[in-house]
Amino acid sequence: MFWKSIKALSFFLFMATVPVSSSAESLNETLRDAYKTSGLLDQNRALLRAADEDVSASIALLRPVINWSSTYSYSGASTSDKTSLSANLGANWLLYDFGRSKIKQKALKETVLATRQSLISIEQDVLMRAVSAHMNYRRTVEFALLRTANYELIAQELKAAKDRFDVGEVTRTDVALAEARLASAGAGLAAAEGDKSRASTEFQAVTGRLPINLETPDQLPMLPESADLGIAQARVHDPNLKRVQHTVAAAELNLKNAMAADQFSISGSAGLVVNDSGSGLSESVSVTASGPIYSGGSIASGERAAMARRDSARAQLYVVLQNMEQNVRNSFASFDVSRASGLASERQVNAAEVAFRGVREEASLGARTTLDVLNAEQELLDAKASRISANIDEQIAAYAVLASIGKLTASSLNLGIKTYDPTEYYKLVESAPRSNSEQGNALDKLLKTLIGK
Repeated sequence: MFWKSIKALSFFLFMATVPVSSSAESLNETLRDAYKTSGLLDQNRALLRAADEDVSASIALLRPVINWSSTYSYSGASTSDKTSLSANLGANWLLYDFGRSKIKQKALKETVLATRQSLISIEQDVLMRAVSAHMNYRRTVEFALLRTANYELIAQELKAAKDRFDVGEVTRTDVALAEARLASAGAGLAAAEGDKSRASTEFQAVTGRLPINLETPDQLPMLPESADLGIAQARVHDPNLKRVQHTVAAAELNLKNAMAADQFSISGSAGLVVNDSGSGLSESVSVTASGPIYSGGSIASGERAAMARRDSARAQLYVVLQNMEQNVRNSFASFDVSRASGLASERQVNAAEVAFRGVREEASLGARTTLDVLNAEQELLDAKASRISANIDEQIAAYAVLASIGKLTASSLNLGIKTYDPTEYYKLVESAPRSNSEQGNALDKLLKTLIGK
């Protein structure tokens, strides 16, 4: 009877390690939810829109600025009172500044492109966290099933040991060993349930919902065949590398602008004044040329500072390139290790299963003790736990490879959801539209949509 219980529990133990496929939630569903609910992505999208507006503001500076004013004055004396009313309309327009304003625009556009790459980098971080949350929850679920099966098996063994002690087949020591093993299994089960609870909390923080029935992907994502091919792809797609490239371009333009700071500029102005004093309408038009003569060294200092920032950006590009290559090679190495661990753990499980069946049969013939069976069962459980971790780690490592080459994005993964288009907002603000224009109305509508997401 005891050995029938052992066989039943062994079958349960085997089934506990088999993922349930019915109504299971895929990893892609987790990634979609993380993408749609991420507050971090919303925050950085807003920062990108602010950078877009900097370009719009620089364009507005090249347009005429028109202001109006109206003045009412009153003065009183012992003999008479006097009032006056005047209205002023004035316009100022930068006509020529040796292209400095245009250079500033180009630098701000490079900053926008750099900010877009920062957003992509954050998107990868969000999705990588979602992958880890999904897979680690799967790990805790399977570990909890293993621990439950282990506890049930040891409980059966303890009962059998007590029954055999009552008839004098085993000693009190055998019973005590089984009791200690059961207590240890209970502690392990409690720890597994605690890990599962923490993993569930992490999943909820990432996706905005609790996990229900997550599935382990049945295949790995497509990866480059080697680290060298991965580095080649990373040179094209890595958002951190592309961000710094745009930062260098912006720094070069800012240096060019600083070197032209000692040039003069030409601006025009026009004015119109209407008053009730009887003088009627007065008009004025002027053209002004201005430029620095002496600035106390501030212009030269600004040029040196811009040069230092350019040099810093160039050095950062070199560092980022090195880090990118190292990161790609490390991610490939981690993936290879996890894959090798998976193959080794599979062989370990197969060997442990053979050993467990042998010990069980020997015990049924009286050649082994029930404690020997428990030890063999424990080795099998440890082997299966190693296999679970290896398979989970292999999945996480594969997606880490995608992140290292810049391909862990919603569009690259084909998640099947509407992704954020950073150019949509930029196209509306690029020409600095008025709020009451057709383009301005479209911008207002877009903003309401984004805020209401």
